Amino acid sequence: MDVLSQFTDDGHWPGLKRWLDMPGMYPAGRLDRDSEGLLLLTNDGILQARLTDPKSHTPKTYFALVEGMPTPSALEALRLGVTLKDGPTRPARVEEVAAPSWLWPRDPPVRFRANIPEAWLKLTITEGRNRQVRRMCAHVGLPVLRLIRWSIGPHTVEGLPPGGWKALQP
Repeated sequence: MDVLSQFTDDGHWPGLKRWLDMPGMYPAGRLDRDSEGLLLLTNDGILQARLTDPKSHTPKTYFALVEGMPTPSALEALRLGVTLKDGPTRPARVEEVAAPSWLWPRDPPVRFRANIPEAWLKLTITEGRNRQVRRMCAHVGLPVLRLIRWSIGPHTVEGLPPGGWKALQP
């Protein structure tokens, strides 16, 4: 959290190099500095391109804590795809779910407001536009309070602690 998913700092926010000494590695897709979860790093340019190219339709699954209660029409709009300022999105798989049991504490915690309901959504998209899940949810009246990427293709954060990593075999 509050770390850019690139190795260099940008003057405002720290990059990954402050925590990881991995020359030649590049992120395969990015996370916003206020999002959490899986970030794949690779030194394989072909794999990086395949995972990030919208034409590949690589599924990315997120858990989103949203402000408000999802209505059937809001969920259906996400399932059909919504039109954002940069054009229509592909349909998303989306369902309302219970708070994930594997959830780690967030620092800083999400601000609790007693009079505003919250819900968890599990969304899978096959694009990767800038802040796409946040913008899609906001479009249907469900601002995202917390966003966690669970998976990219077959790779998940299952069993990894925050900040943890594991090497994958090609």
